[in-house]
Amino acid sequence: MAINAYSYAKDGTKFLSKNFRVREFRCKDDTDPIFVDSDLVDVLQKVRDHFGKAVTITSAFRTASHNKKVGGATYSQHCYGKAADIKVSGVAPSKVAEYVETLMPNTGGIGRYSTFTHVDVRATKSRWNG
Repeated sequence: MAINAYSYAKDGTKFLSKNFRVREFRCKDDTDPIFVDSDLVDVLQKVRDHFGKAVTITSAFRTASHNKKVGGATYSQHCYGKAADIKVSGVAPSKVAEYVETLMPNTGGIGRYSTFTHVDVRATKSRWNG
């Protein structure tokens, strides 16, 4: 696990893996820097490779103020660069969650929602339906 800080202006187009760039993890309030856990990137790349389809990150790093604005949990993993809400083109969120479960059977957070899947790389195991 390594949480890295990136600058949108300087590093936005930098690839963190084969398919993911720094800019995709940016907080929606457009602040800099962007914090991203390398383990999260690894999990998301495995999801992309497994399904062979585009993975859209709808929310990743969040500042505390933006997290509060969107109604996120007080100590949300998003605030630490350890979480992403994702959609896989043409794949049901439940199927994405099932696959992520195989990657993190005893750790991490997996939230099953009707339109997206929450994935985080916390040390403990947490599962929920949104």
